[in-house]
Amino acid sequence: MKTYHDIVGDGGSNVVGQVEEQQRRLQLRLAPIGEVVAVMSGKGGVGKSSLSVNLASALALKGRSVGLLDADINGASVVKMTGVRREPESDVGGVRPPVSAVGVKVMSIDLFTAEDRPVKWDAATQKDAFTWRGMMEQAALREMFTDTEWGDLDYLLVDLPPGTDRLPNLADLLPRLSAAVVVTVPSNISHYVVGKSIQMARELLNVRALGLIENMSRFVCPDCGGAHDLFHGDDSQKLAERFDVAFLGRVPMDPRMAWLTDRGLNYLGEHGERPAAIALGQVASALERLVAPVAEDLNEKVKE
Repeated sequence: MKTYHDIVGDGGSNVVGQVEEQQRRLQLRLAPIGEVVAVMSGKGGVGKSSLSVNLASALALKGRSVGLLDADINGASVVKMTGVRREPESDVGGVRPPVSAVGVKVMSIDLFTAEDRPVKWDAATQKDAFTWRGMMEQAALREMFTDTEWGDLDYLLVDLPPGTDRLPNLADLLPRLSAAVVVTVPSNISHYVVGKSIQMARELLNVRALGLIENMSRFVCPDCGGAHDLFHGDDSQKLAERFDVAFLGRVPMDPRMAWLTDRGLNYLGEHGERPAAIALGQVASALERLVAPVAEDLNEKVKE
């Protein structure tokens, strides 16, 4: 049996032509989208996906049209966190993304797989599966961007998997990124890893705007109102200053947000008065200020 090592050229598959056509369709699909923002962190366990979901909701509650793409192929969680239905409709124009309770359009590979099944790539051997995995994940992401009927959006947030190994793929796939938002918690180990992520994003993503969000900054007791530190690290704002990125704010820990988000329920709509909800609204406003100069500059270039 021959493997891909034995094939000369593209084997008659016209791979280059297919990719060029997908790139053309991708540009057409992204044309009506205002700002594309990557949400990332080199450190796992910082609540990045939960923050992505609630940040998208905060923007939507401000009256913005928002899309959210789950780019974590092997650890997709956005569908469950937003509570959208798992049977998206489609027609010749593409797939119509399901919409969350606050109006966020959601796309994820999780919409097309059984709820309790992991993503697997078919291959003759596990060695081949490992070799092809990066290419297959890239193709899956490209299809989710290209085949989704996003429509007119003010913001498309892209929730990236933990780590920085997927950044080169994203840079090749999306030449137009308005900003990258990096999520950390206030611990020195998180700062150590996230600092590297900031540098990688600056070098690989070619974005003009970089922002840092401190998640789970403190725990605010819902009964007494007292604030308690969850971590004992350095100030995340100093980390932002050290790497010359915008500090977008701090979001305190709220067990109610975790409980509702885990169940796909609308935290911001139900508890907009709580400290974490207020902080998310402030972070959303800071993100809008961060990308505004980038948007103005891009508009000027289009006019030229």
